[in-house]
Amino acid sequence: MPEKILHSQLPAPFIFSQSSLQDYVDCNRRFQLRYIEHLQWPAVETAPVLENERRQIEGQQFHRMLHQYFLGLPIDKINAMAKNSNSQNLARWWDHFQTERFANQIVGTFHDERTTFPEQTLSAPLGGQRITAKYDLIAIKDGRATIYDWKTYHKRPRDEWMAIRLQTRVYLSLLIAAGAHLNGGQPFAPENVEMVYWYAEFPSEPSRFPYDKQHHDQDWAGLSNLLREISAKQSFPLTEDEKKCGFCPFRSYCERGIRAEAGEESETGADSDWELNLEQIQEIEF
Repeated sequence: MPEKILHSQLPAPFIFSQSSLQDYVDCNRRFQLRYIEHLQWPAVETAPVLENERRQIEGQQFHRMLHQYFLGLPIDKINAMAKNSNSQNLARWWDHFQTERFANQIVGTFHDERTTFPEQTLSAPLGGQRITAKYDLIAIKDGRATIYDWKTYHKRPRDEWMAIRLQTRVYLSLLIAAGAHLNGGQPFAPENVEMVYWYAEFPSEPSRFPYDKQHHDQDWAGLSNLLREISAKQSFPLTEDEKKCGFCPFRSYCERGIRAEAGEESETGADSDWELNLEQIQEIEF
């Protein structure tokens, strides 16, 4: 059978997200297979497959519960949802959210003042393309904004690892570029923006990332260059770091193994997939 010829041209229109950019940085070929070829994941994950899928579904359910909470759904209804879910993980995460001092601080400081924006989508032109992100929660008070992102990892990642993830860079810089309408028409000063990852399994150990103008300028310029690089790309080679292949569902297609391992990087991908479904977004106004 002749080898399949892969396409190298981005579909138009194409809207970049932190997920697609992270795929490209991790492995050019993964980006090509997922976003240009639109291939299904051919590699079977290692056991327990059902456990991994179940945890992904629970993570999505937890995000929906918090979304409904910040939209004002009565807490007794959400309590009933957690209780009737037959999921120990979901019930535990919801209990952590209600009882943890950090989560209560979010509610007391922001929620009562109605300055929370759950499931907020922002989009902006960049590098001749367009970049977008869907935030779990943006909380604003006195011109200061805090980005909250809920994570359901079973292991707490290192702050150093989270700091260099494309999600952190995209979310912070995009809020500066496209979030003025959330602040009375005034762009946020980078020094007044912070990103916080709240880990449902480790409720008292959030990751906090303050911001400043120097980091914003570097991030925005770096992302612009990255989008231009991808747009001009004629070939998408495999990563030379084969350690990354262990967590990639396309590894069998690339002849780097038959099965994709289940691990922390795999969970990260599942969590970020909840962040945005690109096929559902054609044009986003801001």
